[in-house]
Amino acid sequence: MSAADREPAGLIGQRVPRADSRRLMRGRGRYVADIALPRMLHLAFVRSPWAHARIRGTELAAARRHPGVAAVFTGAEFAAICEPLIGVARNRQGHKSAPQYPMAIDRVFWQGQPVIAVVAASRAEAEDAAEQVVVDWEPLPAIVDAEAALASALPIHPELADNLAFAHTILVGDPDKAFAEAAIVVERDFVFERQTGLTLEPRGIIADWNPGSESLTVHHSHQSPFQMQDVFSRHFGIPEHKVRVVTPDVGGGFGLKINVYAEELAAVAASRLLGRPVKFCADRLESFLSDGHSRDHRIKGRIAVTQDGRIAAVEIDDVSAIGAYGMALRFNIAEGMMSITSSGAPYAVANYRGRTRSVYVNKNLIGMYRGVGVPLAVAATELLTDLAATRLGIDPADFKRMNYRRTEEMPCMTVGGLRLDGCSFEACLDKLLAGMDYRALRTEQASLRQRGILRGIGIATFVEPSAYGPPYYGPTEARISVQDGCTIRLEPSGVLRCLTSITDQGQGTLTGLAQIIAETLGVPIERVEMVSGDSAVSPYGGGAWASRGMTVGGEAALKAARALKENILLLAASITQMVPADLDIKDGEVVARHDGRAVISLADVGRIGYFRQDTLPKDLNVELAVTRSHVANHQAYYTGNGVQGVHLEIDPETGFITLLGLWAVDDCGRVINPLIVDEQVRGGIVQGIGAALYEECIYDKDGNLLNGTMADYLAPMAAEMPDIHVDHIETRETTTHLGAKGIGEAGTIGAIGVIWVAVNDALKPLGASLCHQPFTPERVLDAIRAAARDASASLAPRTE
Repeated sequence: MSAADREPAGLIGQRVPRADSRRLMRGRGRYVADIALPRMLHLAFVRSPWAHARIRGTELAAARRHPGVAAVFTGAEFAAICEPLIGVARNRQGHKSAPQYPMAIDRVFWQGQPVIAVVAASRAEAEDAAEQVVVDWEPLPAIVDAEAALASALPIHPELADNLAFAHTILVGDPDKAFAEAAIVVERDFVFERQTGLTLEPRGIIADWNPGSESLTVHHSHQSPFQMQDVFSRHFGIPEHKVRVVTPDVGGGFGLKINVYAEELAAVAASRLLGRPVKFCADRLESFLSDGHSRDHRIKGRIAVTQDGRIAAVEIDDVSAIGAYGMALRFNIAEGMMSITSSGAPYAVANYRGRTRSVYVNKNLIGMYRGVGVPLAVAATELLTDLAATRLGIDPADFKRMNYRRTEEMPCMTVGGLRLDGCSFEACLDKLLAGMDYRALRTEQASLRQRGILRGIGIATFVEPSAYGPPYYGPTEARISVQDGCTIRLEPSGVLRCLTSITDQGQGTLTGLAQIIAETLGVPIERVEMVSGDSAVSPYGGGAWASRGMTVGGEAALKAARALKENILLLAASITQMVPADLDIKDGEVVARHDGRAVISLADVGRIGYFRQDTLPKDLNVELAVTRSHVANHQAYYTGNGVQGVHLEIDPETGFITLLGLWAVDDCGRVINPLIVDEQVRGGIVQGIGAALYEECIYDKDGNLLNGTMADYLAPMAAEMPDIHVDHIETRETTTHLGAKGIGEAGTIGAIGVIWVAVNDALKPLGASLCHQPFTPERVLDAIRAAARDASASLAPRTE
């Protein structure tokens, strides 16, 4: 069902502006940096300037004498009260990681790793004192390349024997036979450089240990309060009910703020040792050095195709440099695993080989980031299919359609192991081609090529697994809740107060939940008050990650709203001497179902239910607050899908790439709020544009980050963005009442691949090809020069 054909509805399906936009635009947001607690101290770290070094000694006396300093701590002092992080998935045989303590103890393993913690009355005093710390370093050889780390006889962590963190292979059918018999085989090597999340608000935490009650309260810029409640409880030996995690306004997450960071454990350790609140807010340089990174993959891919254009086999070999440790709970082998499980997902492929190897290097840790490996699979798959179509003289759009998985074949499993159900590849492609006027663009492209103008057109199809369920995280033994809960209470005033375990880092999820509640209960959305982000108040749940807000949190809200409505009508029927089945709620009033006549207001129902129980039957016990949860016990995830198209131009003299237009058609099931959904897609696309064209964490051979400022690390700006046209197909999720699927990562998942395809399409007349992102002007020009040299060499006369 298309967005235009959506059935008439109330608030669900309407473009409702975010409820908190006015507050935030007026500067009334409350972030961790805005919070000041009595007796609060500030934490600054001494970080390693080396990617790999031994700590031979430290001189701390001068720092301890500095004005305002309350304490200076070493890694050993924190290790004495904090269990280390160990980022190993228990269900992945052979996965290994060294223990990671809050700070380095005797060796450092990446530039920026914390070594000494200075706690002072102000951040400025803590930073000044940190400069007084002297560390005696013994530099050690650093390994920053994954292939070199695999070949090295000297493991970064000697106790691990080698640098291979994890390896996994998928084999389906007989790919060797399919490649041997194929009409054509296309091969390419892909390079995906490191990228960071660039949240508007850097990471921040205030840890407040209360020695009197032996309890810990943490104000944390994070996506999952209950995850961190469990982390702090287990690593510090504090009873879980004695730990409270509060997430105030959070200025962006993108997965970056779902990771577990050792230095945030250090803030808790400092507070516990001092018995006072301790605040740490990363500055931008610290963010570049220590925020979880993404990508850093080298992929070899190839595809076998029959003469009639059918994909016979796909092979993907991935090597990823995941940093110096495994990421606890949010395992950084996931990018490699998702890259091989998602490759070829939209297509009917019978033969497949996928291998991934995750490798330890002397760099900061890879962590969760929007898309988690799926964008890599899409980029490799879509470029290979595009090149194969060109070799056969088939239009790429026709080639894709020919090889899509058919809706009538679903549910089915892909060769990578993804379960597809309700995916609408052909319908999305049809709408995309019409929206971008694909045939006209191809005609124009051919005409412009005659004049030397390089225009590229790209199409990329993808699958977005979202809202991961028990079969995904459960076997890893990571203590991550995959359910979410919702409590809705009718207040005496007739207002509905909702407490949800879902958090909001700018997605607008709470507005979408309010729409579900308001429509289900028949009240204006202004009378729904949303509360989230407090582990002491909210129902237990996972929070925001993997596009689960509407899919899981929305289903819980729908269940709770339906249950509360039933209770309200039962109470209203008793008050008015009517039958509950004859009543409904509209515009905040209980009305007669047959004629819409107002019977009693919700405010009066609340007033009588709370204060005049003496007027009610003695055996009537109606709850005006209900809690419901949702978890998809039976499946590992929900599957959305989509297709993106892009039109761009390359200047062969400068190497600059200009985006002329970008189109996205997504199927995220039932669309709760098109305004919010469209902006989620656009925001994800902008991040994908950044990855494809601009963003790269550049390290030298010694592991030094060379571009750790916003002046040096390029990010896409508004002036460089094309018009982004978003449309939808709605294939509802059949296993839930709400019917929503995920959408938060779709934009990024598709954008990297579609730009990759279009750039290479533009360069075809020159015989050039690019497979190293980001596609900077230098790399574009290098590719053009290399193609020219190859052409000259092929024309040169041969000598015997």
